[in-house]
Amino acid sequence: MVKEPSSHRARSPEYALLGFLFLQPNHGYNLHRQLLTELAENWHVSQSQTYNILKRLEAQGFIYSTTLKQEKLPNIQYLKISPAGRRRFKTWLEAPTGSSARAIRLEFITRLYFAHKIFPEKIPSMLDTQTTEIKNMLTWLEASLADLPDEQNINRLSLQLRIRQLKSIVDWLDECRKTF
Repeated sequence: MVKEPSSHRARSPEYALLGFLFLQPNHGYNLHRQLLTELAENWHVSQSQTYNILKRLEAQGFIYSTTLKQEKLPNIQYLKISPAGRRRFKTWLEAPTGSSARAIRLEFITRLYFAHKIFPEKIPSMLDTQTTEIKNMLTWLEASLADLPDEQNINRLSLQLRIRQLKSIVDWLDECRKTF
């Protein structure tokens, strides 16, 4: 069997949070609510997970906070994206997503959301790049399927499922082109 290319990346809503801060400064609770509202079908995270990601991004220098004092209410940590965070977000936005159905559902749709909001002119090239990546993986999977011994039924079924999923994603990407 042909060896699968390595492109697995950790899946985290950190880039979505950076993207919201790229659009405008905000505080943690609003960012969490925005994530649950704007990208509800993609990201299912608790408020504490959101705060932990924000703390990590701040520790890494991608965001910074200032304290806003309020009368008769607790102070608010107002978050802004740093120049390093802006560069990291832009680099992520322009990168291909990978070719698993999960990567498309989580990362690519999140990228598409922010491209639509910030750089709509980049959407056609994003769709082309993603389609090429998926088609390359389809070629690899189809070669793997052809090389598979007939008695390996479970592996055959698994590859057939992945092939069908990716063909469906290519069709979906064509629909995205019509939408944008």
